[in-house]
Amino acid sequence: MDIEGARASGWEFRVEHKDILVYSAKMKDSHILGFKGVVEFPVSLRKLIGLFHDTGSYKRWVHQLSSIKILEKGDNLEYIIYQAINTPWPFPKREMIVRTGLDMEGENGIAVTMKSEPDYIPVKPGNFRIRETYGRWVFEPIENDVVRITFIMYVDPGKDIPPPMSNTAMFEVPFYSLQNLRSLAFDTSYNPPYPEEVDEYISIE
Repeated sequence: MDIEGARASGWEFRVEHKDILVYSAKMKDSHILGFKGVVEFPVSLRKLIGLFHDTGSYKRWVHQLSSIKILEKGDNLEYIIYQAINTPWPFPKREMIVRTGLDMEGENGIAVTMKSEPDYIPVKPGNFRIRETYGRWVFEPIENDVVRITFIMYVDPGKDIPPPMSNTAMFEVPFYSLQNLRSLAFDTSYNPPYPEEVDEYISIE
């Protein structure tokens, strides 16, 4: 199972709230649904790229994020990132390690890709390591200086959490993350530095 499989799946519309559209899709060989969130709003693409490279701000917008740490910075804008995610009692906190990258998307869009690297470091005591997760953030500039943001994600949180509970909780992730991201992008006092190295790999107007 990979992100291309998720992108090719038949997405079912679930809800629209505060101009955020949320969809779900059945994943092959899994009882856990994939999800997709879509929102459009006026923002600079360069600010979004700066925001995504500003891991210190992630707790301000990533839903239920407890902690985050860059474990490795590689070539071609690849990173290995550790994240710990809050979970309701009595389940242990989830942690996941993902490899991220930056790709072109279509004619003028870009995408941040994510794929799990579950064995990169040992599990922290008291936590539960997520073994399978992948995702893709797509940023597509459209007319009138508006960017369409599409957030695709699949996470298998573990067999100790019943699939119906997991699927219900997963629908919160795209909505709250996109809502928080939009609020942060609109914050005129927040100006994350743009990583100039991005220009070595992609061209952004």
